[in-house]
Amino acid sequence: MYGRSTSIPIQYLYLKNFKESIALYDKKGKDTLWETCIYPQSEMKQIHHDLLKIYALLKTGGDVNILEHLAVERIDYCLYGNSLPFRIRIVNKLNDNFDYFYIKNADASRIYGLELEHLLSPNRIGYLVSGDTLIEEHIMGVPGDDFLKTYFKKENFNAIRLAKDFVKFNERCFVRLLGDMHSSNFVIQIIPDFEEIHYRIRAIDFDQQSNEGRKNVYLPQFYKQNAEYVKLVSDCLSKESIHQYQLEERSIMVARLKASKWLVFNLLHAMNKDQISTLEKVETLKHELCIHYQNTRFLKAKNMAGILKTCLLQLIKNNSKI
Repeated sequence: MYGRSTSIPIQYLYLKNFKESIALYDKKGKDTLWETCIYPQSEMKQIHHDLLKIYALLKTGGDVNILEHLAVERIDYCLYGNSLPFRIRIVNKLNDNFDYFYIKNADASRIYGLELEHLLSPNRIGYLVSGDTLIEEHIMGVPGDDFLKTYFKKENFNAIRLAKDFVKFNERCFVRLLGDMHSSNFVIQIIPDFEEIHYRIRAIDFDQQSNEGRKNVYLPQFYKQNAEYVKLVSDCLSKESIHQYQLEERSIMVARLKASKWLVFNLLHAMNKDQISTLEKVETLKHELCIHYQNTRFLKAKNMAGILKTCLLQLIKNNSKI
């Protein structure tokens, strides 16, 4: 209905038929945990052509005129994590500029997570689905764990602005029930402003959308990998400022929710027909959220879609009191 489903010339499972792979190292000689795939020479030309057509579908709605000056430079495969994605590096032959996109095994939680990010966050997401294959655009930014090692020490680092955005990110994940947001699963975009540096934290992995049963899984502040970010918030922001930024984010989310209410309604309707988590996790989460929000309506939820719907209604209710 909303143009996310399409037909593509090559599927995720076909790409797994590579014959060899070579470990990929970064510029400093560190293993990236990605491997560059090597396919039979007789298949390479067709694979590259099919991947370029997918890139055209993702970026230009299928206009193949852009393919004349594009080439597939590398096909990488990640053995780290549970999604086992392929990362395709596309290079512009005219100016050597490059871009990436990802091919993954599609699952319901990830699709719901991507769409909710598109509708309820300040970010827009480009992705397509074809059967069991998911195509995702590359989300630019510095991985959260790398940012800790590199940018915390820079002279122009603006601790207060990053702390502010972590509070907003934390609030956003909790309201829409996006879990597993430790520092390896989000990136930080560095945005120069006319006076200072601004930061935006963006999720890059969405397979734990409405999946776990414990409330704290949906709060990035409780992951030990994010301890430095939490400390930054406590060092830089007062309780009053934290509360202000939480209210700001909720208010903006309500505005986004109202602007796309029918899309969210249809998404929740589809989600209600799916079993994306276990009954035990549903029971645990709805009881924990009932206590957290002091709202017994959570106890009536029969599945994760019902819990998420109640979270969004709670968001609107709380915002109306501000």
